[in-house]
Amino acid sequence: MKEVLIGSILSALSTGLGALPILFLHNSLTHRWRDILLAFTAGIMTAASTMSLIPEALQSGGFTALAIGLMLGVVTLTLLEQNIPHIDLEHSKSGIQFDEKAMLIIAAITLHNLPEGLSVGVSYASDAANTGNLIALAIGLQNAPEGLLVALFLVQQNITKLKAFLIATLTGTVEIFTSLLGFYLTSYISSLVSYGLSFAAGAMLFIIYKELIPESHGDGNERFATYSFIIGLLFMIFLINLF
Repeated sequence: MKEVLIGSILSALSTGLGALPILFLHNSLTHRWRDILLAFTAGIMTAASTMSLIPEALQSGGFTALAIGLMLGVVTLTLLEQNIPHIDLEHSKSGIQFDEKAMLIIAAITLHNLPEGLSVGVSYASDAANTGNLIALAIGLQNAPEGLLVALFLVQQNITKLKAFLIATLTGTVEIFTSLLGFYLTSYISSLVSYGLSFAAGAMLFIIYKELIPESHGDGNERFATYSFIIGLLFMIFLINLF
């Protein structure tokens, strides 16, 4: 219990850690650096889902449980996207007014963090050594640049730097509660572990292919983003083998 609480808190608060530079930046990040950060996190999440979550789900529940859980993760993220208006952090030219636009992006990011928190909690309930720590690290590394991009977006909407930092940090705290929920559910109903792990993998893969990769290729930086993706992939593989 103590381990999952610490892991979920650190993973969630990494959103605020990533947003911290907004307090000191005088100018916005270039599109190239934003694309590099997004692609790097995509590589990290790809390795975490395919080399940690999916193999563990297969081992504990077999292919049927993997397929069901993975598709549930994809369907859940699809429903969230369909019901929460998606606002492109970098390329939106919508005419939505400031207050409404800011609230929409806050709501979208907060809901987007729900399955990530579940991923961490379910991973800690797994019997595999260090799976929880690895997934918490992967989600935390993904949250950091996300927090920065959200804070930058809010600053561009004329929100003060301090308020943008605090809001970005708060969007990540929802992961603490969903992490504990995932941990308790799968701890008391052991048959849910394989479904939970594969659900987390499906949610991650959806985010990677639907959001992170397209976002990183939106400004002509495909080659740099590709290199960054591969570096992120190798970095997470190194950590998986290390632990």
